[in-house]
Amino acid sequence: MKKTIILFLAAILMVGCFSACSAVGSSNAKKQGELQIVTTIFPEYDWVMNILGENPGNAEVTMLLDTGVDLHSYQPTAADILKISTCDMFIYVGGESDGWVKDALKEATNKNMSVINLLDVLGDSVKEEEVVEGMQHDHDHDHDHEDADHDHEDADHDHEDGDEHDHDHEDVDHDHEDADHDHDHEHHHEDGEVEYDEHVWLSLRNAATLTEYISKELQRIDSTNAETYKKNADDYIAKLNALDAQYADAVAAAPVKTVLFGDRFPFRYLTDDYGLSYYAAFVGCSAETEASFETITFLAGKVDELSLHAVLKIEGKDQRIAETIIRNTKFKDQTILTMDSMQATTAKDVQNGANYLSIMEQNLLALTQALK
Repeated sequence: MKKTIILFLAAILMVGCFSACSAVGSSNAKKQGELQIVTTIFPEYDWVMNILGENPGNAEVTMLLDTGVDLHSYQPTAADILKISTCDMFIYVGGESDGWVKDALKEATNKNMSVINLLDVLGDSVKEEEVVEGMQHDHDHDHDHEDADHDHEDADHDHEDGDEHDHDHEDVDHDHEDADHDHDHEHHHEDGEVEYDEHVWLSLRNAATLTEYISKELQRIDSTNAETYKKNADDYIAKLNALDAQYADAVAAAPVKTVLFGDRFPFRYLTDDYGLSYYAAFVGCSAETEASFETITFLAGKVDELSLHAVLKIEGKDQRIAETIIRNTKFKDQTILTMDSMQATTAKDVQNGANYLSIMEQNLLALTQALK
């Protein structure tokens, strides 16, 4: 299906190119001397904007995923493909969700384009996606979950009548040291191909590495403003490092070293940076929205066992799984907290002042509260 879409878009692109080449005054025509930078997701866009600063090169920066569509389900439009084909710099994550990029780049008319694949830049520090103890695992990972049993509301009933939930989970292994791990169950496709965790931007340390790399590429393609880009990047990286130190201090001072998500879990890079353990309903790239009875029961048991005061979720209004987990704990008094994975940040959010650092600062507040 993806191949068919790409071929269709490529055909549209060819038609568009013939008309755009002679249409100097059209909106698709590139202005003389103006850099065109295309990013897929919000963090990339925000890093670029911080490197550009006052934008002395008059660069035009585009964020493709600007309507709140998830990285994992995004498909480019013909206009997106055309935008990519003529830009000077294209930045994308590089995981399985970006499978469309290879075909899109074949249509590039700018053969000198700087193409930045975040996973390639990070190299050996990229992690395989993992399935931890108790996590509901979608082996197909093709967003085809019709045959799964998702009636998580049924999980409420068994624990409402008494104290049967008083850590009565002998049939499940709750030894946290052993879970150490069950973090060795890496996520592979049925064909044996390794699947990498795409959510690299949720590590401040990765953000610093990627900002520096992007800055060096901008300095190369716009040498006139190289010193400005370097200074801006250095100043921004100093802020990233300072926030990283705040995270490290907060985790070091926290009495709890485990987080539990009643949701997808895209924060593995962040938790690994600071030595935190985690439990979650689904892997970070899952399309699941409902959890099985077994998953709910396991996670509720972990909340009780570890005396956790909060259940976390990612951005969005849906907190049904977190609520169901809490209803199945002994005391049923945990707080639901949100950490923003920046997968649904829109152009409107950007206009309203959203930026990578402020979102990560808010994430730190939620994390600190969760670890009390």
